[in-house]
Amino acid sequence: MLKVGVLGAGHLGKIHLRLLQQSEKYELVGFYDENQEYAEKISKEFGYTNFNTIAKLIHAVDVIDIVTPTLSHYKCARAAIKSGKHVFIEKPISNTIEEAEEIIALANEYNVKGQVGHVERFNPAFIATKNMVENPMFIETHRLAEFNPRGTDVPVVLDLMIHDIDVILSVVNSKVKNISASGVSVISDTPDIANARIEFENGCVANLTASRISMKNMRKTRFFQKDAYISVDFLEKKCEVVKMKDAPEVPGDFDMILQNAEGVKKQIYFSNPEVQQNNAILDELETFADAINTNTTPIVTLDQATEALRVAYQIIACFKK
Repeated sequence: MLKVGVLGAGHLGKIHLRLLQQSEKYELVGFYDENQEYAEKISKEFGYTNFNTIAKLIHAVDVIDIVTPTLSHYKCARAAIKSGKHVFIEKPISNTIEEAEEIIALANEYNVKGQVGHVERFNPAFIATKNMVENPMFIETHRLAEFNPRGTDVPVVLDLMIHDIDVILSVVNSKVKNISASGVSVISDTPDIANARIEFENGCVANLTASRISMKNMRKTRFFQKDAYISVDFLEKKCEVVKMKDAPEVPGDFDMILQNAEGVKKQIYFSNPEVQQNNAILDELETFADAINTNTTPIVTLDQATEALRVAYQIIACFKK
């Protein structure tokens, strides 16, 4: 079991603490939160060991789980990596591209592993369908959330859309060619609703919409590719696959057949792949432990998270134009 410590005991930090204590792959040593009065309260309520400095916690563990506000990710990661500790960093990896690249360089220099909390990669509906996503040419995402003051200190792109950016970059095997976007600030100082169009060198186009001022929650992504359409509902954890194959010579009574203008007939097949329910946050933390113990590449690497952040900032730059 790897000894682990958590930096930050806010809303998400408390979830990480609870899951790490349950995990059979980690030994939870304790946590640090800069609000020591609050930290003492959490310690008394849940029994976690509260460390009064970051340095003491880093010294006592093998892995540091960084669940602090984004502005402090770099500072925390730098301290942990320079002490030779592996780092799990909540998304986004850092506040700037420069900081993210520095984290990568330090991890390489000190030979430690890093993973970033892009949790939708571990969503069971995405896991059930990702091997079916082959060379998609059009992708559409909607990530809508009811208003919550938590997270409004950053643009909706860094708060919500970055989940979909990461998922898209993980399935499109091509470089980004062009980005156009627009965003509107409605009740925050930063955009609350945004739409982005990402064009890739291979011709794939992704259209992303994110809002944190919606009347209802939605997290859906649709992948369109040759002879197939794949729909993933990240919120309901459901998926649907529609495939087309050449129609049989003699269709059955209940076969669904489409014929195009050229007379080509295709048969449509509907399927709902089985979704194995899981705890995505626990899975991302435990696969990181596996990567450390087996010396393999983490599922969401520091480089991949940096690329998602780079695209996110290119989208934000479009707002300013």
